[in-house]
Amino acid sequence: MCGITGFVSFAPRHDDYLKKTVMAMNDTLHHRGPDSDGHWLDPPNGLALGHRRLSIQDLSSAGRQPMVSDSGRYQMVFNGEIYNHLTLRKELAKGNWRGHSDTETILACIEQWGLQPALARFTGMFALALWDSQLQRLFLARDRLGEKPIYYGLHNGSFMFASELKALKPHPDFSAQIDRDSLGLYMRHCNVPAPYCIYQNTWKLMPGMLLSVDSSLNIEKVSYWSATDVINQSRSDLFRGTAQQAVDELDQLLTQSVNRQIISDVPLGAFLSGGVDSTTIVALMQAHSSNPVKTFTIGFEDKAFNEAEHAKLVAKHLGTEHTEFYVSSQDALNVIPSLHQIYDEPFADSSQIPTFLVSQMARQYVTVALSGDGGDELFSGYDRHSFSEQQWPTIRKLPLLARTPIAKGIKLLSPAQLDRLTSILPRSVGAKLSGDKLHKVANVISAHDDKALYNNILSQWHDPTSLVLESSERSTVWTENQLSDELSAPELMMALDMQSYLPDDILTKVDRAAMSVSLETRVPMLDHQLVEFAWRLPISIKLKDGVTKWPLRELLYRYVPKELIDRPKMGFSLPLDDWLRGPLKEWADSLLHPARLKDEGYLNEKLVSDIWLQHLSGKQNHTKKLWCVLMFQQWLENEQLDGRH
Repeated sequence: MCGITGFVSFAPRHDDYLKKTVMAMNDTLHHRGPDSDGHWLDPPNGLALGHRRLSIQDLSSAGRQPMVSDSGRYQMVFNGEIYNHLTLRKELAKGNWRGHSDTETILACIEQWGLQPALARFTGMFALALWDSQLQRLFLARDRLGEKPIYYGLHNGSFMFASELKALKPHPDFSAQIDRDSLGLYMRHCNVPAPYCIYQNTWKLMPGMLLSVDSSLNIEKVSYWSATDVINQSRSDLFRGTAQQAVDELDQLLTQSVNRQIISDVPLGAFLSGGVDSTTIVALMQAHSSNPVKTFTIGFEDKAFNEAEHAKLVAKHLGTEHTEFYVSSQDALNVIPSLHQIYDEPFADSSQIPTFLVSQMARQYVTVALSGDGGDELFSGYDRHSFSEQQWPTIRKLPLLARTPIAKGIKLLSPAQLDRLTSILPRSVGAKLSGDKLHKVANVISAHDDKALYNNILSQWHDPTSLVLESSERSTVWTENQLSDELSAPELMMALDMQSYLPDDILTKVDRAAMSVSLETRVPMLDHQLVEFAWRLPISIKLKDGVTKWPLRELLYRYVPKELIDRPKMGFSLPLDDWLRGPLKEWADSLLHPARLKDEGYLNEKLVSDIWLQHLSGKQNHTKKLWCVLMFQQWLENEQLDGRH
């Protein structure tokens, strides 16, 4: 795992300028690669490639980057891991290998097969930049599911790229002007979804994409692997075996993926929450390891948020070498001032805080950690998936003209008022109908179709153009896609989750948190062969008899007793709603002050003030909306902008 940077202007630049600029860009990514750095310059083309190295495979100098191909045609910087690279070496004509790094394998594959055919044969996570001296083109590529990030921009005659946004800023031509439309998307999603970026003329490369830049600075993009194609093609190639045969094949594929990903020349372990996904990964790791697997969990003082006891029982059963760290409220609060540095683009999934803390703890013991991410998106693990399969069909039968006034009627009352009304109901009913839940129900029943349902469930600010001044709403994969009409409601949600929520939220959260402490994370569930198999499984197997993630559960029961696993999903939740009324109130008051918002000129100060006062009163819980605004405000406070637009 590393950090990559670079730029090209296709105009002559002096060596000193190139070296000074690329080294400054490299320095911002020291956390991604503390072991060494390197650069390569091509003054006639105004080209520089930079690299920061976190040594994982081939710790010798033979793995250093930038690396040149044997013929001298290609120069490359690479971030990530190619898990099948040793297998690929057996298929190559190359005889003399300088070392055993996957970087050298990648270059040999490209020389023998060409860039796009080589990408199609890689199994792994990566972002790379490749200079082709023969074609005089710079190429960027990103892995299929978006595990590794890469930003790029076109500013004042220079094309530039980097693993993180902060690395573009030292370039003299970079212009840090906020894109208001992207800010609006952020307020809806709590992240800026790819391909957009918070800055103008700057983008994220989409997963599975290959980009090229020619000497006229023309940018072309092609897809070498498409999630949409995989999903749509699966409709005509559904798995025809029994449910148990599906579990057998899943066992084989996931075991293969885990075995590939536990190869490392440095200490390796895994995150363990005690839930289905992480426990499955750890169970397979331990089953194929001769030594106890190192596992890591964080716990919380508040039992409502604490999974550590469950994880400890699982670890004991599997025989892992388990480490846990109990987080106090102050531990979590202490992270908040540094979030703008870790996530150098506005990002507002509050589980970013415990994710950073567990990464920080794990890094004391290992350099690589495996995670269970991807299980929910592939095997129908979120509540919205089961809701759309079980309750939504009944709700849809009621005409929209009837549902809309019901939704409006619910929203006329505050959650606090609704709580008082439901308190007179029998406890068995009223306990399930909190005011906050009823407001969410109102958003759900007003949806006119499956796509609108997904939009209503996941959106934080439902009308971001009213919040972000002078903005309009752009299309995203949520609003425009070519997904098959044959997808059921839960399958549509899973598809949108895999294409947006997974890379833009989950994987971004983990990558930035882990890499901020120089920890590499790997995600066995996202092996592309496993992903393609998962999409061939009918929803009747994934959500079997109302049980979420049925195939994963059945696989896990082969290693861990049911009673250790079957419990409500918890996730990395924090009592942010109470903290905003308590220890974070002064901090939030300052960032949300109407005069400050008006002076900055990005957000509607009255709208923000209204929800802040409602939250402080306890009448409504606006935590998620407020966290979006606060994370932007904290980020903005620490940015050096080139103008207000």
